Amino acid sequence: MSALLVPPVVLGGGTAYAANGDGPKRAKEPAPPAVMSRVGGERLGVPGVQVRLKGGAPKVPQGITARSWIVSDAESGEVLAAKNPHWQLPPASTLKMLFADTVLPKFPKDEKYKVKPADLQGMGAGSSLVGIKENLTYTVHDLWLGVFLRSGNDAVHTLAAMNGGTEATVAEMRQRAKDLNAVDTHVVTPDGYDAPGQVSSAYDLSLFARAGLQNADFREYCATANAQFPGEMDKNGKRMSFGIQNTNRLLSGDFGLKPYPGIAGVKNGYTTNAGNTLTVVAQHGARKLLVTVMNPAKEERNEAYKEAAALFDWGFEAAGKVEPVGRLVGPRSEEGDATAAGHHDDGKPGKGGAPSAPQAADSSGGAWTAVGVAGGALVVVGAVALFVRRRRPLPEAVRRGARRRR
Repeated sequence: MSALLVPPVVLGGGTAYAANGDGPKRAKEPAPPAVMSRVGGERLGVPGVQVRLKGGAPKVPQGITARSWIVSDAESGEVLAAKNPHWQLPPASTLKMLFADTVLPKFPKDEKYKVKPADLQGMGAGSSLVGIKENLTYTVHDLWLGVFLRSGNDAVHTLAAMNGGTEATVAEMRQRAKDLNAVDTHVVTPDGYDAPGQVSSAYDLSLFARAGLQNADFREYCATANAQFPGEMDKNGKRMSFGIQNTNRLLSGDFGLKPYPGIAGVKNGYTTNAGNTLTVVAQHGARKLLVTVMNPAKEERNEAYKEAAALFDWGFEAAGKVEPVGRLVGPRSEEGDATAAGHHDDGKPGKGGAPSAPQAADSSGGAWTAVGVAGGALVVVGAVALFVRRRRPLPEAVRRGARRRR
């Protein structure tokens, strides 16, 4: 339990990842843009909560204060419900999922690298660190544990140095985002640290997670709760080590917050500008759901985790009781450019459906959209083949208990 009290190592003082997730007082909440991307479905570009409830479906929780969120099926890509999922917002360390999508496949996990002083230059003040030391050698496996568990910007910059440098890595991340049809994302830093113009969206972060989960190493790192990390040499020349714990509190837990049943990662983040951001995947039975929340307004400890857990609870209960309001599109290699008109639909190729009239307002003033069974049945029949064809199967057990590495 004492490990839960240990904050991430930080460099200097500043605005980066906060161990307790408690940010400063917030200004008045901004309104979402009136016009947002329609990639994945017309409803996904409409401000406010979008959901199509069938008979007997539970209502979406009312206490969700995140500016943007999305609940989707990790395999089929069906979006069960969402609020402003294409709102371009600072992503914080959840952008490290795109970094992993881009760089992780390039280096075998047992490859070793001796860190140069220049590799650790250029990190923002207050960066979260795992504790990498110059002139010491680490395996690629060590470095990725540092990225996923401690959100270590020093691990990111070391891997970026191995990959040809920060500029080259950012360019590759931009291309990877384009390849994944993540059109809301603009990358400026590889680690997600606040930078002018650096944005992503709940929709795009879900795309990054869904793509990453196809990789067994990605699944291992994002599901590891704690591990031993190489330290410095002792006076006898023996390499020491120290324990690190995953800062994703739905995975590792915290005081007053238990790990979520069936949780399997993926990545959390915090900066002053971004607030708390979180993308998580969980499995109950055969169903695997992705939830992303960005920047909850409610100022309580672990609020992003509590809201994500509430959305998971709703999503698992609502399985089979809602019509999808859109879908997570596949990469360009499968579907081409998702900004084409045929992708601006509710899962029906070549058509775009306008949302129905608002049923009730949510706490942010956005519209709740609900469509009954009548009139919606034909939509589902027409969409089934599309969703099945675009399934991206995950292992039968994404996770069976949080992994501990010794």
